[in-house]
Amino acid sequence: MDVEIPQLLRDTVAQFGAGAPYALKAVAGQLADDPDMGRPSTLPGILTVTVDGDLFEDCPDLAIGYIREPDRIQIRYVTPISAAEPTDPTKPTGPTGPTGPTRPPGATGPAEGAELTEAVQGEGQGQFADPAADAVAVRQVADAWGRVTGWLRQHAPDSYAALRPGARPAAVAALESDLGVPIPLELRVLWMLTAGDDGAEGRGCLPGNKALLTLDAVAAVHRLKRDAQAQEDARDAHRPQDERITVWKATWIPVVALGPADHTSGLYLDAATGYLGHWSRFNDAHGEELDTLVTYLEEAADMLEAPALATRDKPGLLDGALVWLSGVDPARKDRWRPVAG
Repeated sequence: MDVEIPQLLRDTVAQFGAGAPYALKAVAGQLADDPDMGRPSTLPGILTVTVDGDLFEDCPDLAIGYIREPDRIQIRYVTPISAAEPTDPTKPTGPTGPTGPTRPPGATGPAEGAELTEAVQGEGQGQFADPAADAVAVRQVADAWGRVTGWLRQHAPDSYAALRPGARPAAVAALESDLGVPIPLELRVLWMLTAGDDGAEGRGCLPGNKALLTLDAVAAVHRLKRDAQAQEDARDAHRPQDERITVWKATWIPVVALGPADHTSGLYLDAATGYLGHWSRFNDAHGEELDTLVTYLEEAADMLEAPALATRDKPGLLDGALVWLSGVDPARKDRWRPVAG
């Protein structure tokens, strides 16, 4: 059984103590022989094993989370077990590495699991009623986005540098007030990790070279679409019920744009359903996506890490920037290199 340990995770574990990398390697060897040795954690699909740090020189007690697949195991997080909470190592005590929140350059605000959960709940004005479910949502977004930013940092430094720092909770709360709709926890977490993408080579880092909207752009697009719907509502007064037109709903929150400087279309997150949908400035036909924000980010990470299996788009590099195949300028295609793997 193959056991995969992402390089970013190896680098992070080395910071826990000189013996931590050896402990991780020892556990990986045990998992190769006994893939089911772990027990279910509080995260869906993730098993966990604990390491007694006293068995290794200069190593804290560790909780190691992994996913078991038919032909491989992938270790997803390693986190020191707090001495104050020895009975529950799988609680979100702040996993680090590719599964924990990864700060882009200059990021501010909370960036570790428990802190991030507390922060988003604290700014959520009581809308989050299930702390356990909230912790899972925080970890899922942090995991997926951490995989994306970890890949960018290693392979596409220009695209990584174009990501804005995480937003402070107060800025997200102010945007929520402006939108007039509760911001879903998953989106709140994402914005507190990265508050937009300024783009590299004029392109965003998401599939199709789409870009995560800045908070100011979110407010501007939402205002524009809200005004468009108000105009339709005025016209609807003279239309039969079955001919009335909906171009925007109050619960739709724009999240992704066609590009860093092109806000003519993109994706919104429906706060009522949790699913993504398409929006366009031209109010053409839109439809709900089957993706949630988490599955969308997870698929982006999957395509970067396993480009041979990518279906929607193919990642490539143009100098130090990530450029997806669908967005390659024909005049520069000779400089574009597909990502191997």
